[in-house]
Amino acid sequence: MKIQAAVLVGPQTEFLVDELTLEEPKAGEVLVRIGASGVCHSDYHLVTGATQHPMPVVPGHEGAGMIEVIGRGVTRVRPGDHVVLNWAPACGRCFYCRRGKPNLCDTFTGPIWAGTMLDGTTRLRWQGHAAYHFSGLSSFAEYAVVPQESCVPIRRDVPLVVAALVGCAVATGVGAAMYTAGVRPGESVVVFGCGGVGLNIVQGAALCGATPIIAIDTNPAKMELAHRFGATQALPAGDQTRQAIRDLTGGWGADHVFEAVGRPALQEEALSAARPGGTLTLVGLSPMGTGTNLPGAVIARQEKVIKGSYYGTVDPDRDFPLLLDMYAAGQLKLDELVSQKYPLAQINEAYQAMLRGDVARGVVVFAGA
Repeated sequence: MKIQAAVLVGPQTEFLVDELTLEEPKAGEVLVRIGASGVCHSDYHLVTGATQHPMPVVPGHEGAGMIEVIGRGVTRVRPGDHVVLNWAPACGRCFYCRRGKPNLCDTFTGPIWAGTMLDGTTRLRWQGHAAYHFSGLSSFAEYAVVPQESCVPIRRDVPLVVAALVGCAVATGVGAAMYTAGVRPGESVVVFGCGGVGLNIVQGAALCGATPIIAIDTNPAKMELAHRFGATQALPAGDQTRQAIRDLTGGWGADHVFEAVGRPALQEEALSAARPGGTLTLVGLSPMGTGTNLPGAVIARQEKVIKGSYYGTVDPDRDFPLLLDMYAAGQLKLDELVSQKYPLAQINEAYQAMLRGDVARGVVVFAGA
């Protein structure tokens, strides 16, 4: 079938919206009509080259839609189901899955990073040649063929525009506070970076009962948003940030500090904001090949704990429906995340707005969403 999709032909180029050919789903795969796809920094890492990937590629990994066609042997979903797409599909059988860590399942890592389906081939063609899938999803397109393992069925009364955000920013941020760090009531929290993921760390910490919750950003608009998502204080990043954090935490530093940008220098600054015995959780993705210079002597002498958080340590099959139930019950802010909706033709404008810090989350919306 012919579809409209965003294509990236190489690093340091803009997204190109063009016609592609999408093949029918094979065994174990499904055809999804995409309703919405979030504008996330992880896709922009393809543009900068911070994430290395085969090209040309159709990006998009934070999506939701409706099942149109199922391939042979599909049992997880049926035509008509609404689904949130999961960019870290799990097999349910491997070392990590058996230990309750489906977010770390590596069964499908090889083909996903190769830009193919699980059988090592692609379903996309552009200008007569194979085009690659990003995260096994490629949700910046009208339709996508994805593995059934990447589909999490959800309730039908939640708009796909907000459901899409659960597939990355919401799960990653809320999960980092709830699951990775295990924030407890009354503990102090500092969040560096108030983009889509950072705002969800803030609201995840609020749901855990943390206080104070201190948000740090360079953009005044983001700091105002942080208050709406549960921050008790919002501070501008700068030379006075470290002392301000200590003043707000009784002179000790925070129980939990989260870095949601993926910038090595900021990770080092974030460690200094944690109290002795406190925990730094690294949530933002740093460019491939970069390193962080964290002081080993301080870590040892002050018993500071450093954790990585991948996909918020969530179990998507369990947690995506749970998060949407919380939204439906008025406990989770999702509508407030959607700052701007864009047609696919404006995807480059959407990313420019993201880079300027104009939005909490931009969303590419397709017909019928």
